[in-house]
Amino acid sequence: MGVQISHIFDSAIKNSLFKDKSVLQTNYTPESIPHRDKQIEQVASILAPILRGERVSNLFVYGKTGTGKTLSVQYVRDELLKRSKEAGVEVRIEYLNCKLKKVADTEYRILAALIELLGGKVADTGLPTGQVYSKFIELVDNKKQILIVILDEIDQAVKKIDDNFLYNLTRLNSELSKAQISLIGISNDVTFLDNIDSRVRSSLGEEEIIFPPYNAVQLKDILNERCSRAFKENSVDEAVISKCAAFAAREHGDARRALDLLRIAGELTEREGKMKITEEYIDQANSKIEKDKILEIVQTSTKQFQAVLYSILKLHNKLQGSDSYLFTGDIFNLYSEVCKNIKMEELTQRRVSDIIGEIDMLGLINAQVISKGRHGRTREVKLSIPSNLLDKVEGILIESLGL
Repeated sequence: MGVQISHIFDSAIKNSLFKDKSVLQTNYTPESIPHRDKQIEQVASILAPILRGERVSNLFVYGKTGTGKTLSVQYVRDELLKRSKEAGVEVRIEYLNCKLKKVADTEYRILAALIELLGGKVADTGLPTGQVYSKFIELVDNKKQILIVILDEIDQAVKKIDDNFLYNLTRLNSELSKAQISLIGISNDVTFLDNIDSRVRSSLGEEEIIFPPYNAVQLKDILNERCSRAFKENSVDEAVISKCAAFAAREHGDARRALDLLRIAGELTEREGKMKITEEYIDQANSKIEKDKILEIVQTSTKQFQAVLYSILKLHNKLQGSDSYLFTGDIFNLYSEVCKNIKMEELTQRRVSDIIGEIDMLGLINAQVISKGRHGRTREVKLSIPSNLLDKVEGILIESLGL
C-alpha cells in the first residue's frame, strides 16, 4: 500500500500562514521603497533632462546586495517612461542583468542580448564583433530617440571580459546620427570604477550615486510593511522581525536576505503544521540560506575559479585529519594538472593567487599571507566549507569541469 499523503496536501490548502508569498520574493516590485527617497530623487534629477530630448550623463549606482539599487532605478525608469510619453519624447530604456551566464561571458553576448531586446536577432556565435556592433547601431539609429541601457551587476561582466566593452559602448554616440545612448551601470562593488583603465573611465564621464546599507531599524520598517501583506494576521512573532533585521544588518544591511529569511522561516513553520513563526525557524532558515549561498557561488563561478577551488578541495582531502595548511605553490601545481586534464588554458601563478584571494573573500577558505624570509611570501590556506557540503561541492565541480 502506498504512503498516504493527502493529509499533507489538505493541510497545505487549509493551514497556510501566507496571504501573498510573492511579496517576499526577490522579483517583487513594491509600491514604495522605504528609506531610499534621497537616492531616488538623485537618480531622477540626473535623468530628468531626457524629457527635453537631451542625452544625459552615464550614471553608476553602487551599493552592497539588497540595498535597493535596482528597485530604485527601475522605479525611476517606470516614472520616466510615463512622463516621456506625455512629453512626446521618444525614450527607450532596456535592462540587462550581466550576471546571467549566457549574457556576461563575452562582449559579443552582451551585444547579442541588447540586439534581442531591441527586436533584432544575431547568431549566438560566429560573426565578427564589429559586425555585431554595426547591427546594434543600425537598430538604435533607425529613428530619433534616446536609448538608456541599464547594465545590472556590471562589475561581473567587466571581471569576465574586460573594461574595453564599456569604452566601445560609450564611443557609439559618435557613430549615431539620429539616436543617442546613455548607460546606467549598477554594481555591488563600490570600488568598481577605481579598478578600470583611466582611458575608459574618462570616456564614461559618469555621475555616481552610492546606496548605503540599511540599518536594523530601517530593515524592521521594510519587514513590517511586507509582513502585513505577506502573512495572515498574528502569524509572526514581533521578536522574529527583530531577529531577521539583526541577521540582515550583520550581512551589510541586505534587505533581500531579511526577506528571504522571513519567507523560508514561514515555509519551514508551515511544513511542521505550526501557525506562528517563532525565532527557532529564523535560525533554521539562516542555516539553509548559508548552505544554498555556498552551492550557488560554486555553481555560478568561472571555470578558472572552479579549477582552483577543486585543487584546494583535493589537497584538503589528502590532508584530512591533520592540522596542516595548504600552500599556494602546492595548489598551483595541482591546478596545472587539472588544466592539462580538461584542456583548459593555464593562468599564471600570480593570477591563481588572485583567485585564491577571491575564494578567501567569499568565505570558502581562510587564507593567511606568511613570510618565508628570503624565499618570499606565500599563503597558508584552510578550507572553510562545512563538512556536510563537501561532497555536494565536489560533485558540482566535477560535473562543471568535466572531470
